[in-house]
Amino acid sequence: MASINIITRSGEERVLPAQPGMTVMEIIKDAGIDELLALCGGCCSCATCHVYVADADMGRAGPAGADEDDLLDSSEHKLPGSRLSCQMKFTPALDGLVVTIAPEE
Repeated sequence: MASINIITRSGEERVLPAQPGMTVMEIIKDAGIDELLALCGGCCSCATCHVYVADADMGRAGPAGADEDDLLDSSEHKLPGSRLSCQMKFTPALDGLVVTIAPEE
């Protein structure tokens, strides 16, 4: 089965099973990792599902869309690898993706 690798704010690394079609946010939330708030439920309107994509995975994860980038601009924790996990659909090409949950705003 495909998977993604999550690094929590405390530095714990977890490998989570991932189903194509789900968002990275849904995968993280379904695994019970509650530090990813995702208050808007995936509507790209709050930035509380902010993650950092590992440098090695940035090419396959792709860039943030315009609306996503606008929301990320409001974060004091935005980095080059910043993405909203609700906007990242998992596909087989993302198997093994590594993301770190960003600090809480």
